[in-house]
Amino acid sequence: MMREGLAQLINREKDLEVAGEAETAAMAVEKSAQLKPDLVIVDITLPGRSGLELIRDIRAVQPAALVLVVSMHEESLYAERVLRAGGRGYVMKQAGGKKLMEAIRTVLAGQIYVSPNTSARILESFSRPHPETAATGVESLSDREFEVFRLLGQGESTRDIAKQLNLSVKTVEVHRLNIKNKLKVTTASELIHFAVRWMQSNPPVPNE
Repeated sequence: MMREGLAQLINREKDLEVAGEAETAAMAVEKSAQLKPDLVIVDITLPGRSGLELIRDIRAVQPAALVLVVSMHEESLYAERVLRAGGRGYVMKQAGGKKLMEAIRTVLAGQIYVSPNTSARILESFSRPHPETAATGVESLSDREFEVFRLLGQGESTRDIAKQLNLSVKTVEVHRLNIKNKLKVTTASELIHFAVRWMQSNPPVPNE
């Protein structure tokens, strides 16, 4: 329903046209290769695959395609990872149609679209000196590990995380083990406490 509504919204614009739609990440990669769209709009949470992984897959088959993420997830948690994956912009679903059209046209014009708060934070991170240990901690987690970590911080169980991310319980357990190793914690309770504290200390940043 969200996808169909978004397509109708875009098709009402005189200078924009939806070339195709995809129900799954695999279909999105296939259609990107076939249709060669100027812009691909993706979400973060998808059946069977992370939107961050999908961005890389699309860029692999269609390097010229620009990718814009439209998601319900907080921009403050995902925007930088989206840009690192090769995306060109991030807009939250609740921002509304006007902001979405602005984001689409900004990205099609060759620019990056994020909220002013996120832009300021990214520029600030570039201006700070980066010690050798900058890649430690939460920043060292892969995109999938970060999703598992975030859900742990929201109090989700391993089984619930597996269901939400369309993964097996065993796969989530492997991710949890890798996260523990990277964060240098030894027990499951330590990991959960770490994740909860991290989520509490990194509240969503309001978009402007």
